[in-house]
Amino acid sequence: MLDDILTGARNAISGLASTVGEGTREKTAKLLEDWLQIFPVLESYGLEITSFSMTLGLNPALNVELLGKHDDWTEEILQERFAAHRGDTALTTVFTAIRTAYRLQKQTRARLRDPLILKIIVRITPEVRVVLGQPILED
Repeated sequence: MLDDILTGARNAISGLASTVGEGTREKTAKLLEDWLQIFPVLESYGLEITSFSMTLGLNPALNVELLGKHDDWTEEILQERFAAHRGDTALTTVFTAIRTAYRLQKQTRARLRDPLILKIIVRITPEVRVVLGQPILED
């Protein structure tokens, strides 16, 4: 299933709207393609894609939501993953966002709630959102 999703996204990226300038189109296609490469890795680390969308237009975007378990993302495990993927900007961005979310949540002294939700929005400027627990209101 993941392969089908990624293949479909690659096909959509290759046909980006002609209204986007050639240079921007190439840069955006490369950016999206680079980020697509991380999803099999994240899946191997226990994160399951629960939602995947592709937006084509002046500002093409991928919007991917993944679900996982807190036990798979302890500080020690994150350190190992940082070391294993040194130099991979997309993965280290995700790992940094996850680590920061856990550190900030710990400072609240609130109970950690399941699940771990990772939302990745890839545009010209990528955004990574980490949710610890089930959100009641979506933004």
